[in-house]
Amino acid sequence: MMTYPSIDYSLYLVTDRDLSRGRSTLSIVTEAVAGGVSCVQLREKCGSTRMFMEEARAIKGVLAAKKIPLIINDRVDVALAVGASGVHLGQSDMPIADARRLLPSGSIIGISVESLEDAVRAERAGADYIGVSPVFATPTKEDTAPPLGLEGVRRIREAVGIPIVGIGGISSANGREVIDAGAHGIAVVSAIVSADDPRLAAQALKRAVFSSSKG
Repeated sequence: MMTYPSIDYSLYLVTDRDLSRGRSTLSIVTEAVAGGVSCVQLREKCGSTRMFMEEARAIKGVLAAKKIPLIINDRVDVALAVGASGVHLGQSDMPIADARRLLPSGSIIGISVESLEDAVRAERAGADYIGVSPVFATPTKEDTAPPLGLEGVRRIREAVGIPIVGIGGISSANGREVIDAGAHGIAVVSAIVSADDPRLAAQALKRAVFSSSKG
């Protein structure tokens, strides 16, 4: 398992094979990391468990050299098998307490939240960070709750002490506002995965969002 004393959630990539325009997830992650991505969540909803594990191991090899954490979406078993840094869970996935019992000490556990109540409950349950979703309207997922907006990010920031990462409809045009509202980082999918050049897209996001933000 890759473990680091302090996780940089500033530019958090969530992969999506369906949005990759036929390119491999490994190639996109490699380029995105070269462009400044600081954390990667591998999300695979289709395909076999073996394929997921093989892909995770290959991506972990790229990330380990740069000390970037690999987070596995949903699948605690895959995270365990490949020695990932941790998992990201949804509201209907395995409870945080059960995941914590199964995973090695020091593993990262993030959870998606769609409300202030979800956020407070996640912190109490022992989450390491929260994915606030969705901040803005997004076409990436069709089953999301209504957008929380920047005010929703501010309220959650005031209510919890653990890191929060905004996701949903975030781009170089609005990402700085999410950080200024109190998020520790922004998570993006299509803004990098679907970009003509994932490396340049990551660089543009990093530059636009963090060059002169309040941090």
